[in-house]
Amino acid sequence: MRATAKRERPALTCNWADIEHSLDTHGHAVLPRLLNAEQCEALAALYAKDDAYRSRIVMARHGFGQGEYKYFAYPLPPVIDQLRHELYRGLAPIANHWNQQLGIDVQYPDELDAFLQRCQDAGQTRPTPLMLHYTEGGYNCLHRDLYGEHVFPLQATILLSRPDKDFVGGEFVMTELSARSQRVEVVQLRQGDAVVFAVNERPVMGKRGTRKGAMRHGVSRIQCGERYTAGLIFHDAQ
Repeated sequence: MRATAKRERPALTCNWADIEHSLDTHGHAVLPRLLNAEQCEALAALYAKDDAYRSRIVMARHGFGQGEYKYFAYPLPPVIDQLRHELYRGLAPIANHWNQQLGIDVQYPDELDAFLQRCQDAGQTRPTPLMLHYTEGGYNCLHRDLYGEHVFPLQATILLSRPDKDFVGGEFVMTELSARSQRVEVVQLRQGDAVVFAVNERPVMGKRGTRKGAMRHGVSRIQCGERYTAGLIFHDAQ
């Protein structure tokens, strides 16, 4: 059963027009300084508290890469719960526009709780926000985060560690494959930055109209140090 934590973060002040333009153009958008250093350190410290999570995944056991991640249990930590609700609210109109462009007959409600009720009614009741931890040699294979019938087409990752201080390497990587092109992009993030990106497919505008771009994301190999990130997925899992 999903529970709601007391929220402890003010409303986001994002330029959603710029975010939508970047998502439409590149398949991702960077939200700079979404969290400050203190908030990042507090979230990273949660990784050691097993009672905050419903499960732990060792990536090598499943062929996912090298490293591990943990899915939060409900109720989510307040900052994660707040960000999940507020980012969804800004992203839902973009997701609806994408589905219209792709000819997908699914529209998302304005508020996250209504969408999570849709997931719950379909048996998707397990929370999907997570924390990821990599050490030297760690990486994440290219993948998609789907989890069930109901999928929100955008998600976010927040970098909690400091590049070139806490770790070296470990860049966020995206690939896009469509009928006429393929593309690889490395997204540079600083501590506290978030990247919002396509989960699975996105509309790609071309000379002959809109086509589907198949998106995958991953993390390049960590050369040294430790890298922590928080992931915000808006649909729950079966």
